[in-house]
Amino acid sequence: MSELTIRDVRVILTAPQGIDLVVVKVETSEPGLYGLGCATFTQRALAVKTAVEEYLRPYLIGKDPRRIEDIWQSSMVNSYWRNGPVLSNAVSGVDMALWDIKGKLANMPLYQLLGGKCREAAAVYRHADGRDVHELEEHVIEFMEQGYHYIRCQLGGYGGRFAVQPLAGALPGAYYDPDVYARSIPTIFEHIRKKLGFEIELMHDIHERVTPIEAVRIAKQVEPYRLFFLEDALPPEQIEWFEMIRHQCTTPIAMGELFNNPLEWKLLITNRLIDFIRVHPSQIGGITPAKKLTTFCEIFGVRTAWHGPGDVSPVGHAANVHLDLSSVNFGIQEWSGISEQLQEVFPGCPQVKDGHVYINDKPGLGVDLDEEKAAQYPCKHGVPMWTQARWPDGTAVRP
Repeated sequence: MSELTIRDVRVILTAPQGIDLVVVKVETSEPGLYGLGCATFTQRALAVKTAVEEYLRPYLIGKDPRRIEDIWQSSMVNSYWRNGPVLSNAVSGVDMALWDIKGKLANMPLYQLLGGKCREAAAVYRHADGRDVHELEEHVIEFMEQGYHYIRCQLGGYGGRFAVQPLAGALPGAYYDPDVYARSIPTIFEHIRKKLGFEIELMHDIHERVTPIEAVRIAKQVEPYRLFFLEDALPPEQIEWFEMIRHQCTTPIAMGELFNNPLEWKLLITNRLIDFIRVHPSQIGGITPAKKLTTFCEIFGVRTAWHGPGDVSPVGHAANVHLDLSSVNFGIQEWSGISEQLQEVFPGCPQVKDGHVYINDKPGLGVDLDEEKAAQYPCKHGVPMWTQARWPDGTAVRP
């Protein structure tokens, strides 16, 4: 085992839920010893595959997979330019796979290598939507009856997507009216609190769909409804506005799913301008930087709320939960649900019970991949319409 080396690095593309997933498999010189990592950048899956197989693979073959820190640091600068989403996702897939291998070598679940459990399971939040507040209320109640205590409330998806008639000749896109959307937000929480009280925790995701000053106004307007957090009120390009939000109200703020570069979150954390860090662990390079970020946040009283949408593989979800269990400043875990098809392709998926997600105690990440079944769900590599957000006059805006 002293001569353990990386024998091969491969990418498996699969879409059991209709969402393109990217999984990295790092094989070692020890027969049967391999690791899996999530490198999913669903809108650029083929770019990540190329980065892994054509650039990282020849660099990694022959290296000792146990030297995770050295491999992470050298891989991030091997291309000289760094902190971009394609490269970071590629490195993340390798990094998670190496931690998976490390856990298997130690015969321990990953959370043990990260310091052991701080809790038995991680509380999750689900997404409730509706065409109006009454349908939204029904969906919130359904989640409550399933044991969920934390629920994100939206009307008509991101930006509201109420009926919008674009100007004649406007280009195709996902149209919404930012003013109509902004006015709808306080009514959501006025209705839900009036009907269901304050015993459940509520969130809302602005998804960078309004102007910065409107985001400030919304944060003030929802303050009486005691949100658990208001998510992505601003785009990464406008993070200086968080200082104005903080000076205006006490609504908790979550931010970060689009972050790639440490400079994007450093000042928000050290100046205590956010309450929850929402980064996508594969977007910043995997478990190695995510654990460091967790400790950095702990110093400044910021809690974690890792991004956990459908475009994260079960391998990535498992990595999130291992971090959740081993971090004292865990806040909440986003959860989009894992279908039967995903569970068939990825044996060992995390499981939810009474609003909390549990992982198994198998060595490493605890999730495997059936490549034959994965091949039954090929990726489509389509152009996503939801990222082509536009205002009624046709202006292209942040999705």
